[in-house]
Amino acid sequence: MKTKVWFITGASRGFGLEIAKAALANGDKVVATVRSQPEKLSGEISNDNLHVVTLDVTNEEEAKHAVKQAIDHFGRIDVLVNNAGFGLLGAVEEASDSEVRHSFDTNVFGLLNVTRAVLPYFRSQRSGHLINLSSVVGLTSTAGWGLYASTKFAVEGINEALAAELKPLGIHVTAVEPGFFRTNFLDGSSLTAAKTVIEDYSGTSGQMRAFASQINYKQPGDPVKLAAAIMKLAASSNPPVHLPLGNDTLLYFNQKMDMLNKEMQEWHGVITSTDYEL
Repeated sequence: MKTKVWFITGASRGFGLEIAKAALANGDKVVATVRSQPEKLSGEISNDNLHVVTLDVTNEEEAKHAVKQAIDHFGRIDVLVNNAGFGLLGAVEEASDSEVRHSFDTNVFGLLNVTRAVLPYFRSQRSGHLINLSSVVGLTSTAGWGLYASTKFAVEGINEALAAELKPLGIHVTAVEPGFFRTNFLDGSSLTAAKTVIEDYSGTSGQMRAFASQINYKQPGDPVKLAAAIMKLAASSNPPVHLPLGNDTLLYFNQKMDMLNKEMQEWHGVITSTDYEL
């Protein structure tokens, strides 16, 4: 197999860092983007196949410039991993307008900025694999995670449309939905809690706030194994549009599908009653 060139956003820690390490260990070339201090990552990983660039994904011009740097340095991009993002924890009513917009600016509009910058190269190559890091809450939401989930629901919708639009051009698209993995995601560096706390939600989103702190660094998922799964995904000639990762994710997805099937059966008469009579 030919050596791949990866473009990975949010590569300073967590999934992005582990995926970068796995790709380099595989003999591939990696363009790793960080918001600041690129020399720190370059010092942590000493590898001639690593090229670190500074990128704030919310800045469209920076995204275009970072992608151009990647092309100038390695000549092409084969795999784009849209990993940059952060969590927002709190009840839907608790989060302010600015908190929600900041989340969407990074998790959704930032992803779109980078995707738009890379796709012209993928289209000219008639090849490439776009991997969007979604979440278990990208297909099933819960109390406390509704607004973060809304950004990942948006990613899922974008991902499915891109998969249909780009397949005829020889470009693969996959959303990866990790469950709870033992990264620093639940730290303050990757997770923001809504500043407002409403007592009426203490039994729902309030419990989730407490649970998030209790489970931190005790999550069941191994990020090194997730990176290995991403390597298998990128090597596939027929990758899926969705790749849930983790037994917890599989459990929650199956529960969601069971709930939807139950509701559709119970409301089947109403569902099928709304068409014009032929």
